[in-house]
Amino acid sequence: MRSMHWINWVVVGAWLSYVAIDGLRRARGTKHIEGYFLADRNLPWWAVGLSVMATQLSAVTMIGTTGQGAVDGMRFVQFYFGLPLAMVILGVTLVPFLHGAKVFTAYEYLERRFDAKTRSLTAFLFLLSRGMSCGTILAAPAVVFSAIFGWPLGWCVLLMGVPTVLYTMIGGVQAVTWADVKQMVLIVVAITAVVTVLLIRIPVSPGDALHLAGATGRLRVFDFTFSLKSTYTFWSGIIGGTFLMLSYFGTDQSQVQRYLTARSVGEARSSLLISAYWKIPLQALVLLIGVLVFVFYQFETPPMLYNPVQEGKVRAAQPAALAALQTRYNSVVSARQEAARAVSAARKAGDDEASTATSAFRTDDSLVTSVRAEALALVEKTTGEPSKDVNYIIPRFVVEQLPIGLAGLFIAGVMAAAMSAIAAELNSLATSTVIDFYRRWFRKEASDAHFLNVSKGATALWGIFACIVATQAATLGSLIEVVNRFGSFFYGSILGVFILAMFPGARASGAFIGLIAGMCTVAAVNFGAPQVAFLWHNVIGAVTVVVIGLAVGMITPAAPVVVNKA
Repeated sequence: MRSMHWINWVVVGAWLSYVAIDGLRRARGTKHIEGYFLADRNLPWWAVGLSVMATQLSAVTMIGTTGQGAVDGMRFVQFYFGLPLAMVILGVTLVPFLHGAKVFTAYEYLERRFDAKTRSLTAFLFLLSRGMSCGTILAAPAVVFSAIFGWPLGWCVLLMGVPTVLYTMIGGVQAVTWADVKQMVLIVVAITAVVTVLLIRIPVSPGDALHLAGATGRLRVFDFTFSLKSTYTFWSGIIGGTFLMLSYFGTDQSQVQRYLTARSVGEARSSLLISAYWKIPLQALVLLIGVLVFVFYQFETPPMLYNPVQEGKVRAAQPAALAALQTRYNSVVSARQEAARAVSAARKAGDDEASTATSAFRTDDSLVTSVRAEALALVEKTTGEPSKDVNYIIPRFVVEQLPIGLAGLFIAGVMAAAMSAIAAELNSLATSTVIDFYRRWFRKEASDAHFLNVSKGATALWGIFACIVATQAATLGSLIEVVNRFGSFFYGSILGVFILAMFPGARASGAFIGLIAGMCTVAAVNFGAPQVAFLWHNVIGAVTVVVIGLAVGMITPAAPVVVNKA
């Protein structure tokens, strides 16, 4: 595997230094918790909007989504079909209410509407889900370092995690937001540059390249099949995706905290509309990188195993078996390369045999996939570790194939996006920990300096938790799927509580029991019926909470809780 050129490291170091120094500069003078957590509610809408997008376009997107595109194509974009609808709904419901309520966290409102135990349980579920997701985001840059240097994954997690935790402890939401703005610019530049290089390097026309991708089903965007077992379909995206996005942007503190920093309700709405307009096209472009990497490897010999660490373990333990598989792999890859060129030649000549050549290419591609599946099975048998290596596809391509300088730019984008997203997550975790638990239950009155010190301690503890999760998340498959699986386990039930709060007759007992019932139902479906796609968990959780909550409210003799309007 080719090592990183020193110029690439200069690019990486210069960018990360600039972001960190500028972020800390902007955080100077932050001595009050409102400034530390909410930037004194004085950030412009466009900065808030870019911060919202940057939090999503983390290293998980740069690595996990591109890898997903390489192995599965464009179908994943259906995941975001519910986003525009969710943003419109939130713009007229939760956004104006929460911004006008002048709260620090979304969960403060639940105590006003219901009671303290409902607020605490909902906040606890947020902390658990976001803490695990933060670990998954941290795993993405760790995968990069592991792929580049062959270092143990745990050391790579610490290499990225420790500086980020320290940066977050010193900074605050204002530093995080302005860092996010810079990350978005870099990410868009890096993505555009990589797509351009791929189109130049692929030795056939863009039309032929897309034809080859389409022949393997990687350009299929829409799947109108209605099935609870299929993860990425039009209906799971529109229905399940809408519920997920409503919960993520409307009740997840990491996102709520963003628009609470806006100057007004109107600017908060505008910040969310940036994602509504631009998220799907940008996500499609990210997936296209993965698809083009797949096409690029139709004319170059790709690695049989993308994870170099696991490849080394198998080579040491089973050298003969690995060598035999490698020989077969090289043979079928060579045949696929010839078939790919034949398809291009037939299409260029307008030959009627183009369909026959495409069919032959498709057959050869299936043989390559089959041999690689055998190699992955050998990895699991030999190492006892999960062998999914989708997260290593793009790091290997970047280091081995991109020009000097551009590889550094892309990795700087991955690392900077990771720092930005992790900092944002840790800041929201600390906010909820201090506001919803420490200040609510342990120390209601204290100086801002005291609460700031507690916040920094909470940031450190959540950073440790995220590092532990990160060491496991990298081997669970596509990181973009892992982070959304974690979220979907909790998000539906959390959303259900906020929906329930909109019903005048809903009562505290119903909200609390409904929330528990929602989580138990999702857990039963997740572990008892694993064939149900995770996007539907959001619908199941929300509906269960609302139905059970209203039913309990109807049979509870106590008078309805009066809504306290802020």
